Amino acid sequence: MLSLFLRGVGELCCSNQSELLPSRHLCNAWLLFASRGSSRIEEACDIYARAANMFKMAKNWSAAGNAFCQAAQLHLQLQSKHDAATNFVDAGNAFKKADPQEAINCLIRAIEIYTDMGRFTIAAKHHISIAEIYETELVDIEKAIAHYEQAADYYKGEESNSSANKCLLKVATYAAQLEQYQKAVEIYEQVGTSAMDSPLLKYSAKEYFFKAALCHFCIDMLNAKLAVQKYEEMFPAFTDSRECKLVKKLLDAHEEQNIDGYTDAVKEYDSISRLDQWLTTMLLRIKKTIQGEEEDLR
Repeated sequence: MLSLFLRGVGELCCSNQSELLPSRHLCNAWLLFASRGSSRIEEACDIYARAANMFKMAKNWSAAGNAFCQAAQLHLQLQSKHDAATNFVDAGNAFKKADPQEAINCLIRAIEIYTDMGRFTIAAKHHISIAEIYETELVDIEKAIAHYEQAADYYKGEESNSSANKCLLKVATYAAQLEQYQKAVEIYEQVGTSAMDSPLLKYSAKEYFFKAALCHFCIDMLNAKLAVQKYEEMFPAFTDSRECKLVKKLLDAHEEQNIDGYTDAVKEYDSISRLDQWLTTMLLRIKKTIQGEEEDLR
C-alpha cells in the first residue's frame, strides 16, 4: 500500500499534475489506516514526509508545504514534539517559495513548540527567518522589527549576547529609518558600550556611537553636540576617528547654516568610506534641516 501510494505521487509529480493531490485530502486513506495505532501513525508520517520531498523535487512548493504540515500534525499526535517542529520548519521553507504568509504561520507553529521545549536559541533563529520574510517578501518593517526584538530577547536569555546584538542592530537600523530615533539611539549606545569592553569588538564601537550621534542630530542639533561629548568621554578613541570628525564638521556647518561646508565634509568622508544607503538617508535628513529642502548629496 505504501509503495503504491508513493508511486502514484511520483507519477503525478513527474506528469506536472501534482495539483490533483490537494493538501487537505492527501493520504486520507492513510489517515483512516493510521487511526488503528501509533505504529500506523508513524507510517503515515513517513508517507507524508516522502510525498513532501517528491513535491519538492517537482518544485510544487505549496503541495510540499502542505504535506510537511500534515506530517507535523501527526507527530504532535504521537507527542513527538521535536519531529513536529522540524516538519513545521520544513513546511515553512517550502512555503517561502510560494506563500510567504503561510511560511510565517508554519514557522510560528515551530517556534511555539521550541519555546515549550525550552529551545530558545532555535526559536530565536526562526524569529529571524520570519523577520527576513517581512523584510524582503511582505515588506512590513514594523513586524520585522518585532521579530528581531523577540529573537534578541531569546538570545539574551541564553547569554548569546553577540547574536542578540546583531538582532538589535537590525532593529536600530529600521527604527532610525522609521524616524524612531530615540529607540535607535538607545540600541546603538547599548551595543557600543558593550563593544567597548571587548578587545575584539572595540574597533566597532566608534561606528555605533557615530550612528547614535546621527540619530541625535535628526532629533536636535544640541542633542547631537552633547552626545558627541559624552561618547568622547566614554570612549576616548572616538575623538580621533573619522566618524567623530565628520559629526563635528556637520555640527559646525549646521550652526553656520553653511550648506557648502556640509556637502564638502560629506564628500570628503565618502571619498574614503563609501556611504551606504542608511548613512545616505540620515545625512540627507540632516542636510534638509540646513537647506530647507531635500536634494541629493553631491
